[in-house]
Amino acid sequence: MSSITLLQNATVLDVQSGSLLPHRRVVIQNGRIERLEPMQADAPEARAAGVRVLDLRGQTLLPGLIDAHVHVLAWTANLRELYNASPHYNALRAAEIMHEMLMRGFTTVRDAAGADFGLKRAVEEGLLVGPRLFICGRALSPTGGHADSRAAGEQALETVSTPVAFGTVVDGVPEVRRAAREEIRRGADHIKLMLGGGIASPTDRLTNDQFSREEIRAAVEEAEMADLYVMAHTYTARAVNRALECGVRSLEHCNLIDESSLQLFLKHKAWMVPTLVTYQALAQEGVSAGLPREVEHKIYLVLDKGLAALEMASRAGVNLAYGTDLLGAMHRRQLEEFVIRAQVQPNLEVIRAATLYAARLLRAEGQLGVVAPGAHADLIAVEGNPLEDIRVLAHPERHLKLVMKGGTVHHQAM
Repeated sequence: MSSITLLQNATVLDVQSGSLLPHRRVVIQNGRIERLEPMQADAPEARAAGVRVLDLRGQTLLPGLIDAHVHVLAWTANLRELYNASPHYNALRAAEIMHEMLMRGFTTVRDAAGADFGLKRAVEEGLLVGPRLFICGRALSPTGGHADSRAAGEQALETVSTPVAFGTVVDGVPEVRRAAREEIRRGADHIKLMLGGGIASPTDRLTNDQFSREEIRAAVEEAEMADLYVMAHTYTARAVNRALECGVRSLEHCNLIDESSLQLFLKHKAWMVPTLVTYQALAQEGVSAGLPREVEHKIYLVLDKGLAALEMASRAGVNLAYGTDLLGAMHRRQLEEFVIRAQVQPNLEVIRAATLYAARLLRAEGQLGVVAPGAHADLIAVEGNPLEDIRVLAHPERHLKLVMKGGTVHHQAM
């Protein structure tokens, strides 16, 4: 039996044109948008038995939000705790984190290391209420790289949570190929490489390059043979440029890029996913959230650089998607990225980064990130106009009135 929902009197934000369409009716059937039409049109479904009708008068309807850089397993900022916790405990904490993401309006997230096929299946089967989940499984890291959580004096790699850990340590082209193939076999939607130093990793410098060009190209080739792509953790211009030259499609963070990076982004039609809110959060509460104090100093090497990098990339026309990269208790700040980016970008561009553009990055154009016939009925309604005031999206406790994923209402405050 088909399921029909009518959203009446909606002011629809068309993220493609950037315009508001007032007095619209959205007809949803079997989890997808069937029609978008003016309210004056007759809707024969409105007279049918069992049809659900929701009146959105005074509210703005827009696509469900997409966060293209999350770690749904990261219930603490101390990643060593994750490696040593029971996989079952980690999964339950991930379920909690994902439910909270959905309640903020994120109907899709791309996990950047940690989530596996089991979590994705649990979402798809409705065992776990959360956003649609795109996964890479374990990130690939060289010895001593960003996903190598060992302190200088430790030798053992294996822990209780190794099968679902954030990363796997591999060295040399054959190991990289085998590891990439393993994640592809386990259902990865993309492959993640650690190509530079990171904040949370104990033994690398932020300015390190990680993996040789031959190793990077091997991972890119394996991903492309599977019709997937590679995303990479990078900060410096050198790390970003090496990745772009080797065929990496999605570059994360990128706080320390320069003009040479911009030209390569444009040449290769690659994507940049800044994660600005995480540095503010880490600076303000990272240690209290579990970040080891001995790596805290790394935050300040990138804290004040990210916004300038975003502004440069935006002006140059680089493909940009919305990401947050938050850990532990800091996940609650997921929507603050809107306000930060709006300091240097028009509100519409920030919204597109979390809808239309992010869907393109995920290769789900037309399916996600738009309010249009044929798309999944992943929708949110807010009180106010986010084109005029981006803070409408940043304060769900006041403004978020509806969260719908696949035609199912998960939050309603009307």
